Amino acid sequence: MNRKVDAEEKFIAALNEKRLSDGFIKVTDNPVQGLTPEQKVILNRRANTMFNSGNIEDARRIFITTGYSDGLTRVGDYYMNNKQGLKALKAYHLAHNRRDAEPIYESLAQIVSTLLKQNY
Repeated sequence: MNRKVDAEEKFIAALNEKRLSDGFIKVTDNPVQGLTPEQKVILNRRANTMFNSGNIEDARRIFITTGYSDGLTRVGDYYMNNKQGLKALKAYHLAHNRRDAEPIYESLAQIVSTLLKQNY
């Protein structure tokens, strides 16, 4: 059991050392290859605990790593509730959640359309 916990701790430490970009451009939409289903479950549980305690950014990074779409959708919902639409869009996009991403795309299209009308 301690070997499993040690391996999990090392993996989390490696994630913390290799922070993903916070920009709009996504790093990847594919989970890390080589994780076993058991490892994904352990990491997703840890990320859920982080998310529930307010550590949204670390939870987001783990959800991206494992490809956990429900977790990424919850992260997107958190960002939307905190008026961070672009961050929400990124999370929804990575979760392949078109239903929640579509209104953001429409809002962005309206903004671009308005800007184009004002400048031409």
